[in-house]
Parts: sequence; structure tokens; C-alpha cells
Amino acid sequence: MGIQRIESVVYSVEDLAECVRFFSDLGLALVTRTDDQAVFETIVKQTVRLHASPIAGAPPALEPGPTIREVVWGVDTPEALSDLVDALAKDREVVGDEGGVYHTIDETGFGLGLTLAGPSVAEVVTPREANVLGHVRRWNAPVTSAGRVRPLRMCHLALNIPKAGRDEAVALYTDRLGFVPTDIVRPMGVFMRCEGDADHHNFLLCHRPDRAGVNHVAFEVPGFDEVIEGGNHMVGQGWREARRLGRHTIGSNVFRFVHAPCGGRVELAADMDRVDGTYGTRVHETAPPHHIWTLRTSGDPKDDQ
Repeated sequence: MGIQRIESVVYSVEDLAECVRFFSDLGLALVTRTDDQAVFETIVKQTVRLHASPIAGAPPALEPGPTIREVVWGVDTPEALSDLVDALAKDREVVGDEGGVYHTIDETGFGLGLTLAGPSVAEVVTPREANVLGHVRRWNAPVTSAGRVRPLRMCHLALNIPKAGRDEAVALYTDRLGFVPTDIVRPMGVFMRCEGDADHHNFLLCHRPDRAGVNHVAFEVPGFDEVIEGGNHMVGQGWREARRLGRHTIGSNVFRFVHAPCGGRVELAADMDRVDGTYGTRVHETAPPHHIWTLRTSGDPKDDQ
């Protein structure tokens, strides 16, 4: 089935201590820490890698300041991995390392890696039961706090790419790496999913007039409560919220965004659409609304009208 999931996201950072504090507050597990590097894990063992010193073999950064330097995708079998490496090597150098990761560069200039995927199922997850008239699922059990929120996995990421060359940038992932476009928003970007995952999207290439860089990395949490409580914890730790709580139109997931010191933003996400081959590819000539709803307060200007 080919690519299954995001395996690793590699950042170059300026303030390693601040980035370590950020991902610790987010609820990831710190695996290793040195004077110039740190590695965090999600529950399903994907990694976030932070480098405060030059990254050997990495392509030049595409934007000033801290940013993503490479995204490594996990593949299900050695045979599929070999086939994908061969597909990339037709017109670019692909270099393998001792850890079994094959490194190259995509059309925009981002580092692109392939390796064998780890297990993606988090057996520890027990979704909360909900009650509604006619569909009672929780008896004699009051809801309590979700407690310390720990992301299950990196479920998707979004990278900004220039509009010039966007078709070629997308084609590398769809034609050679097997990504399946789910929603093509002509003015904005292309949402696509891995062959081996049912999430509406695992990857978004977002068109910008003339720049490339990190947009966001999304971490799945078990549900709505965890999105709210996890976001509240981040705000309570002093991190700055980037967008109010809401639910996306494309993908339908509940979201909360926080500015990240490693570059771009981090999203807490839950309840994304799951799709299969019958979903097809939806093409939008104009951009749908960004969200179905976002949290409003009595202080919003619209509420004063």
C-alpha cells in the first residue's frame, strides 16, 4: 500500500530550550536531548527532531528563522520502499543513511525522506462515550477532566509553496509517491492523503504568491475535550494561540492552533473525516469557507452590529 503516515518532521531551530519546553508542554515524550539536538515522540512513535546546529546533508532552509527542513514518510514494506526510492531517483539524487532513511529534495526544495513505517494503531485510546436523546452511551459515569493531554500522532502537515511550479510540486507526490488528492482548491492548494491512511488528508501543499515555508503540523488527540483542554494548557503555559477553536470545512476536524517557536504553527485536531476510494477527488474553483464555525464571544465586532 505504500506510504502509511508521517514518520518524522525535522526542524532547524534557534532556541532549542524554548522548543523543548514547547513540545514538552504539548505532551510529547522527550526521547533524547543534547546541547544542540532534541527528539520527541508521539504515542505511536513518530518523531519530532529539533536541530540547533547545522543539519548534515539537509537542503538550504526555504525561509529565514526556524522552520521545517525535512519530512520523512513511513512506508509499509521494504519492497514498496525500494520502489518509491527508485521512482524518486529517476531525476534526483537519493541518499540512504545508516538508520534506513532515504533522503532527497522535493520540487520546492524541502527535504523529503522515506523509511519503513512504525505501527500506527494506538491501542491505549478509548474514545469518550457521548449522550444525546435517543442515543445514550454513558450511564452512571459523570464526565471528568481529560487530564494531561498527550497527542496520539502527527496526523497531517501543511507546507507553503510558491504558486509558480505548483503543479509540478504536487505531481511529485501524487504521480511518484502515490498520494491521493482528496480536495483540490484551485486558488489555495491541494489536500491529499497517504495510500495507507483513511484520514481525509495527511498533507496539504498550500499555494502562496511567492514564498515557501512551514504552515503547520497537526497532532491528533482523542476528541473535542482534548482539543479544548490541550489548547487551554498551552495558553496557560504562556504560548500564543494562533486561531480560535473551530471546525474546518475541508476535513471537518475540530481544530485549535498555537504559534510554535520551531516555525509555523501546531494544530490540535480531532474527528477528521475518514474517506476511502469512493470519495474521489473534489475540485473547487473557488475556495470554500475556511471553517464551519469558530468560537465567538460577546466582544466580537460582529456581535456589536
